[in-house]
Amino acid sequence: MFLPFDQLPASARLWVYQANRPLSADDVAAIDAAIRPALEAWAAHGHPLLASAKVVEGRFLLLAVDEGAGLPSGCSIDSSVHTVQAIGQALGVDFLDRAVAYRATDGSVHTLPLGDVKAAVAEGILAPETLVFNTLVKTNAEFQTNWQLPAASSWLKRYFKTASV
Repeated sequence: MFLPFDQLPASARLWVYQANRPLSADDVAAIDAAIRPALEAWAAHGHPLLASAKVVEGRFLLLAVDEGAGLPSGCSIDSSVHTVQAIGQALGVDFLDRAVAYRATDGSVHTLPLGDVKAAVAEGILAPETLVFNTLVKTNAEFQTNWQLPAASSWLKRYFKTASV
């Protein structure tokens, strides 16, 4: 069963799917049109799941389920991944992109292949204060508080030299 995203509890389990390119307004409309019926029918062992989805920053598809209303099973989670992949295939989007997403100085969202991180730090493209998107958030509460972090507060901290005192 579909629930508007803003009505999800803080404890709702969350999955973040990062697109390999910016999503247009038409892409977002197509995603909404395809994901809502899938979530209306989403179930675990025959029990409907209370779920929601939304696109944020024109780059990320958030999928969430209220585990207090019913726990997703491995099969139901696999089903949701296949749904997201099918939507991506129809739009020519890879939602399983594993690049580093960050907010550029102009406010736009950019991605950087993992293999380019060290060079981006050396060139100043990624600085300790650069906001990066934490696609590993697991709950709606974490999304609200830890969605954007300074790079130095994320797993990228190992790329920044710390001054010794």
